[in-house]
Amino acid sequence: MSEKITKRQQAVLSAIEDCIREKGYGPTVREVCQALGLSSPSTVHVHLRALEEKGFIKRDPLKSRSIALTYPLDFDEESVVNVDEPNFEKVISVPLVGDVAAGTPILAQENITDTLLLPTDIVGDAPSFMLSVHGESMIEAGINDGDFVVVKEQPVANNGDIVVALIDDGATVKTYYREADHIRLQPENSTMEPILTTNCSICGKVVAVFRRL
Repeated sequence: MSEKITKRQQAVLSAIEDCIREKGYGPTVREVCQALGLSSPSTVHVHLRALEEKGFIKRDPLKSRSIALTYPLDFDEESVVNVDEPNFEKVISVPLVGDVAAGTPILAQENITDTLLLPTDIVGDAPSFMLSVHGESMIEAGINDGDFVVVKEQPVANNGDIVVALIDDGATVKTYYREADHIRLQPENSTMEPILTTNCSICGKVVAVFRRL
Protein backbone atom coordinates (compact mmCIF):
# COMPACT_ATOMS: atom_id res chain seq x y z
CA MET A 1 0.00 0.00 0.00
CA SER A 2 1.80 3.12 -1.22
CA GLU A 3 -0.69 5.92 -0.49
CA LYS A 4 0.57 8.47 2.03
CA ILE A 5 -1.58 9.60 4.93
CA THR A 6 -1.38 12.56 7.28
CA LYS A 7 -0.59 12.44 10.99
CA ARG A 8 -4.24 13.04 11.86
CA GLN A 9 -5.36 10.28 9.51
CA GLN A 10 -2.82 7.99 11.19
CA ALA A 11 -4.32 8.86 14.58
CA VAL A 12 -7.78 7.91 13.30
CA LEU A 13 -6.37 4.68 11.86
CA SER A 14 -4.69 3.84 15.17
CA ALA A 15 -7.97 4.40 17.05
CA ILE A 16 -9.72 2.00 14.67
CA GLU A 17 -6.96 -0.60 15.15
CA ASP A 18 -7.11 -0.27 18.95
CA CYS A 19 -10.88 -0.82 18.96
CA ILE A 20 -10.61 -3.90 16.73
CA ARG A 21 -7.85 -5.37 18.91
CA GLU A 22 -9.83 -4.74 22.09
CA LYS A 23 -13.38 -5.59 20.98
CA GLY A 24 -13.01 -7.58 17.78
CA TYR A 25 -15.00 -5.10 15.70
CA GLY A 26 -14.69 -1.55 14.41
CA PRO A 27 -15.68 1.62 16.30
CA THR A 28 -18.50 4.05 15.66
CA VAL A 29 -17.67 7.57 14.54
CA ARG A 30 -18.47 8.86 18.03
CA GLU A 31 -16.10 6.32 19.59
CA VAL A 32 -13.32 7.54 17.30
CA CYS A 33 -14.13 11.11 18.43
CA GLN A 34 -13.85 10.06 22.08
CA ALA A 35 -10.59 8.19 21.49
CA LEU A 36 -9.01 11.26 19.89
CA GLY A 37 -10.54 13.85 22.23
CA LEU A 38 -12.47 15.53 19.42
CA SER A 39 -15.87 17.16 19.88
CA SER A 40 -16.95 17.27 16.23
CA PRO A 41 -17.98 14.08 14.39
CA SER A 42 -17.70 16.08 11.16
CA THR A 43 -13.91 16.24 11.59
CA VAL A 44 -13.72 12.45 11.91
CA HIS A 45 -15.97 12.01 8.86
CA VAL A 46 -13.48 14.04 6.79
CA HIS A 47 -10.56 11.80 7.83
CA LEU A 48 -12.55 8.57 7.39
CA ARG A 49 -13.50 9.61 3.88
CA ALA A 50 -9.84 10.28 3.06
CA LEU A 51 -8.74 6.92 4.51
CA GLU A 52 -11.45 5.14 2.54
CA GLU A 53 -10.44 6.87 -0.70
CA LYS A 54 -6.81 5.87 -0.07
CA GLY A 55 -7.76 2.23 0.49
CA PHE A 56 -6.98 1.89 4.20
CA ILE A 57 -10.54 1.26 5.40
CA LYS A 58 -13.93 0.25 4.04
CA ARG A 59 -17.37 1.17 5.34
CA ASP A 60 -21.00 0.16 4.98
CA PRO A 61 -23.07 3.38 5.06
CA LEU A 62 -26.10 1.46 6.36
CA LYS A 63 -24.36 0.28 9.55
CA SER A 64 -23.00 2.31 12.48
CA ARG A 65 -20.19 -0.18 13.22
CA SER A 66 -19.10 -0.74 9.65
CA ILE A 67 -15.54 0.66 9.79
CA ALA A 68 -13.17 -2.14 8.82
CA LEU A 69 -9.50 -2.28 7.89
CA THR A 70 -8.41 -3.43 4.45
CA TYR A 71 -5.07 -4.76 5.74
CA PRO A 72 -3.85 -7.14 8.49
CA LEU A 73 -3.39 -5.65 11.94
CA ASP A 74 0.37 -6.20 11.78
CA PHE A 75 0.62 -3.79 8.80
CA ASP A 76 2.98 -0.91 9.64
CA GLU A 77 1.19 2.25 8.60
CA GLU A 78 4.10 4.34 10.00
CA SER A 79 5.95 3.69 6.76
CA VAL A 80 3.42 5.67 4.74
CA VAL A 81 2.91 8.66 7.03
CA ASN A 82 4.97 11.49 5.58
CA VAL A 83 2.51 14.25 4.79
CA ASP A 84 2.01 17.50 6.67
CA GLU A 85 -1.46 19.01 6.65
CA PRO A 86 -3.12 22.31 7.56
CA ASN A 87 -4.45 22.49 11.09
CA PHE A 88 -8.10 21.99 10.18
CA GLU A 89 -9.44 21.11 13.63
CA LYS A 90 -13.02 22.10 12.82
CA VAL A 91 -15.25 21.92 9.81
CA ILE A 92 -18.66 23.39 9.09
CA SER A 93 -21.49 21.80 7.15
CA VAL A 94 -22.39 24.08 4.25
CA PRO A 95 -25.38 23.53 1.92
CA LEU A 96 -24.70 23.82 -1.81
CA VAL A 97 -27.47 25.77 -3.49
CA GLY A 98 -28.44 25.08 -7.09
CA ASP A 99 -30.47 27.33 -9.37
CA VAL A 100 -32.72 29.60 -7.32
CA ALA A 101 -36.19 30.25 -8.67
CA ALA A 102 -37.51 33.79 -8.35
CA GLY A 103 -39.72 34.24 -5.30
CA THR A 104 -38.32 31.29 -3.29
CA PRO A 105 -36.05 31.55 -0.23
CA ILE A 106 -32.48 30.79 -1.26
CA LEU A 107 -32.16 28.02 1.34
CA ALA A 108 -35.51 26.43 0.53
CA GLN A 109 -35.12 22.65 0.56
CA GLU A 110 -35.81 22.38 -3.16
CA ASN A 111 -32.84 24.66 -3.89
CA ILE A 112 -30.27 22.60 -1.93
CA THR A 113 -28.44 20.07 -4.11
CA ASP A 114 -25.72 18.85 -1.72
CA THR A 115 -23.99 19.51 1.60
CA LEU A 116 -20.22 19.97 1.91
CA LEU A 117 -17.83 20.00 4.86
CA LEU A 118 -15.47 22.99 4.75
CA PRO A 119 -12.68 23.94 7.19
CA THR A 120 -13.55 26.85 9.46
CA ASP A 121 -9.93 28.03 9.18
CA ILE A 122 -10.83 29.11 5.64
CA VAL A 123 -14.55 29.97 5.67
CA GLY A 124 -15.21 30.81 9.33
CA ASP A 125 -17.89 29.24 11.49
CA ALA A 126 -20.87 31.52 10.83
CA PRO A 127 -23.92 30.00 9.09
CA SER A 128 -23.06 29.91 5.38
CA PHE A 129 -24.02 28.39 2.05
CA MET A 130 -22.30 27.76 -1.28
CA LEU A 131 -23.53 28.89 -4.67
CA SER A 132 -22.32 28.03 -8.16
CA VAL A 133 -21.58 31.12 -10.25
CA HIS A 134 -22.97 31.32 -13.78
CA GLY A 135 -21.70 33.88 -16.25
CA GLU A 136 -18.85 36.38 -16.42
CA SER A 137 -20.27 39.37 -14.58
CA MET A 138 -17.69 39.15 -11.75
CA ILE A 139 -14.52 38.17 -13.62
CA GLU A 140 -12.68 41.38 -12.71
CA ALA A 141 -13.12 40.44 -9.04
CA GLY A 142 -11.56 37.03 -9.72
CA ILE A 143 -14.88 35.16 -9.70
CA ASN A 144 -15.28 33.15 -12.90
CA ASP A 145 -18.04 31.17 -14.57
CA GLY A 146 -18.32 27.80 -12.80
CA ASP A 147 -16.66 28.93 -9.56
CA PHE A 148 -18.29 28.24 -6.21
CA VAL A 149 -18.67 31.09 -3.74
CA VAL A 150 -19.04 30.60 0.01
CA VAL A 151 -21.59 33.07 1.33
CA LYS A 152 -21.90 34.12 4.97
CA GLU A 153 -25.60 34.49 5.74
CA GLN A 154 -26.51 38.09 6.63
CA PRO A 155 -29.44 40.33 5.64
CA VAL A 156 -27.42 43.56 5.34
CA ALA A 157 -24.27 44.65 3.53
CA ASN A 158 -21.81 47.52 3.40
CA ASN A 159 -20.94 49.42 0.25
CA GLY A 160 -18.30 47.49 -1.67
CA ASP A 161 -19.25 44.07 -0.30
CA ILE A 162 -19.68 41.27 -2.81
CA VAL A 163 -23.10 39.83 -2.04
CA VAL A 164 -25.67 37.33 -3.14
CA ALA A 165 -28.92 39.22 -3.68
CA LEU A 166 -32.38 38.04 -4.62
CA ILE A 167 -34.08 40.13 -7.29
CA ASP A 168 -37.00 39.48 -9.63
CA ASP A 169 -35.06 37.00 -11.79
CA GLY A 170 -33.60 34.99 -8.89
CA ALA A 171 -30.19 35.09 -7.19
CA THR A 172 -27.28 37.16 -8.44
CA VAL A 173 -23.69 37.74 -7.28
CA LYS A 174 -22.73 41.43 -7.48
CA THR A 175 -20.92 44.21 -5.62
CA TYR A 176 -23.36 46.10 -3.40
CA TYR A 177 -23.81 49.87 -3.22
CA ARG A 178 -26.65 51.72 -1.48
CA GLU A 179 -27.27 55.04 -3.21
CA ALA A 180 -29.73 57.92 -2.79
CA ASP A 181 -32.99 56.28 -3.83
CA HIS A 182 -31.93 52.83 -4.99
CA ILE A 183 -29.48 49.97 -4.59
CA ARG A 184 -26.83 49.46 -7.26
CA LEU A 185 -25.72 45.88 -7.86
CA GLN A 186 -22.51 46.39 -9.75
CA PRO A 187 -21.01 43.70 -12.01
CA GLU A 188 -17.23 43.47 -11.90
CA ASN A 189 -17.03 43.37 -15.68
CA SER A 190 -16.48 46.65 -17.50
CA THR A 191 -18.60 45.49 -20.45
CA MET A 192 -21.75 45.08 -18.33
CA GLU A 193 -24.25 47.56 -16.90
CA PRO A 194 -25.22 47.70 -13.22
CA ILE A 195 -28.58 46.58 -11.90
CA LEU A 196 -30.46 49.46 -10.26
CA THR A 197 -33.27 48.33 -7.97
CA THR A 198 -35.40 49.41 -5.06
CA ASN A 199 -36.53 45.87 -4.35
CA CYS A 200 -33.87 43.31 -3.52
CA SER A 201 -33.10 41.03 -0.61
CA ILE A 202 -29.52 40.49 0.61
CA CYS A 203 -28.86 36.81 1.32
CA GLY A 204 -25.26 37.15 2.43
CA LYS A 205 -21.71 38.29 1.82
CA VAL A 206 -19.19 36.32 -0.26
CA VAL A 207 -16.28 35.25 1.98
CA ALA A 208 -14.44 32.67 -0.16
CA VAL A 209 -14.20 31.36 -3.71
CA PHE A 210 -13.52 27.75 -4.75
CA ARG A 211 -12.55 26.76 -8.26
CA ARG A 212 -12.30 23.45 -10.11
CA LEU A 213 -8.95 22.92 -11.80
